[in-house]
Amino acid sequence: MAIRVIRTEEDPVLRKISKPVKEVTPKIITLIDDMLDTMYEAMGVGLAAPQVGILKRLVVIDMGELSNGVLKLVNPEIIDQEGEQLCEEGCLSFPDRWAQTRRPNRVTVKALDENGNPVTLTGEGDLAKCFCHELDHLDGIVFLDKAVPGSVVNTAGVRRAQNRRRR
Repeated sequence: MAIRVIRTEEDPVLRKISKPVKEVTPKIITLIDDMLDTMYEAMGVGLAAPQVGILKRLVVIDMGELSNGVLKLVNPEIIDQEGEQLCEEGCLSFPDRWAQTRRPNRVTVKALDENGNPVTLTGEGDLAKCFCHELDHLDGIVFLDKAVPGSVVNTAGVRRAQNRRRR
């Protein structure tokens, strides 16, 4: 397994639509495992294949107890959503930005697991937000596109100031 480079900011791959996975092959399983390693290394809770430069409909999520451990989703799609919640969101591809978004409060997703078996998962609250956030990446949509107007915060200047004080 390998750590892959996370694509950031204005990388054009983040704005492209991913293609469905035709078959879960050993190569796809290796990519999924690499995505997990990359996500953990970056201290994230979710990662979509376009974020590592691969335009395939693959998502990994690990929100601990909220997600019942690791989720490895092939060709995921939202099949139902309910309610609304105001969320705080960040993204490994936009490491210095945070924003408020409005997302469904409950989301049901169907996908294949890493063995090619169909799964249906329902998440509420933060897991619903994570499903929406990661699946948006598969369609070239980033969380900043969903930001509540005036809510985007850029923390890059704060981080530079903290680093200067440490010297």
